[in-house]
Amino acid sequence: MSGKRTPITRRKALAGLGGVALAAPFISTGAHAAWPADKPIKLVVPFAPGGPSDIVARVVAQVLGEGLGGATVVVENKAGAGGNIAIGSVARADPDGFTILVSSSAFLLNPSLYATVPYDPLKDFVPISLLTTSPNAFIAHPDAGINSIAELIAAAKKDPDKLNYASPGIGTTPMLAFELLKIRAGIKATQVVFPGAGPAVQAVLSKTTQVGCVALPPAHPQIQAGALKGLAVTASKRWPDLNVPTMAELGFADFVLDTKQLMAAPKGTPKEIVDRLAKAAIDLLKKPEMKDRLQKGGHDVLATSSEELAAVIAKEVPMWKDVVAKAGVKLK
Repeated sequence: MSGKRTPITRRKALAGLGGVALAAPFISTGAHAAWPADKPIKLVVPFAPGGPSDIVARVVAQVLGEGLGGATVVVENKAGAGGNIAIGSVARADPDGFTILVSSSAFLLNPSLYATVPYDPLKDFVPISLLTTSPNAFIAHPDAGINSIAELIAAAKKDPDKLNYASPGIGTTPMLAFELLKIRAGIKATQVVFPGAGPAVQAVLSKTTQVGCVALPPAHPQIQAGALKGLAVTASKRWPDLNVPTMAELGFADFVLDTKQLMAAPKGTPKEIVDRLAKAAIDLLKKPEMKDRLQKGGHDVLATSSEELAAVIAKEVPMWKDVVAKAGVKLK
């Protein structure tokens, strides 16, 4: 199911007296005469609008278009099955540089969480860049009477069948974080699954669920405004502009779980295209104003090389397999 596309205006090359051509050089792809051509580059996001993957993809779409000489870049949201539908569709897409994946850590986690997935993160994709990372946040509605992790645990123990939590999707690191909390604290809570962090945050705001766990970015402004209560973050240190404790501060050792946002292309995408995409993303995301903008929204900019992302994939795919096994979570 395809979501709404957001076009980024194509900047035309200028020519004439004193003019400077703004369009970047074209690359021959075989399937197409040139890249980027007068065909949109599509960034496929495996979750609903409003979540961290969507937010990062839309920022990247803007800067990517500029970095590629004014190419048209669109974002397509394709939520479902914890991200597997979209990730699988990109794995099977033509490797021509016009279909690119922007995904959360679900890309790394799903192969361990699900019995089968429609892709292999190590074999079906070419890494482009690890864009950002964010801690996950445990959140509650101020009217829920849950103002800390201790109170969440107490509420769950008092009424084991009445506590519901909003999850941004099966196969996401926030879902795994809450499931780990349940195991470590010896509590029960019912997961209510939403197609992304944006809808999960709205569920807590509307009191559909008492609490939730999501990647920080969509909850960040709501916590700052007091519309949501931040109970804890799954980071090694507190987020700079939020007075929210870490899980380690609350006595939960080894409870650092982040949500990464990465960009990858179908296997077989020409190296020249991958290099151009990586350079455009790295150069523009590392600008001080861009890093500041994203950090204020709950994102820590990484903007790594494709080789660095390849190393992260090789390390974290087996790491998540171990985490999932310890958590005792397995899906069909």
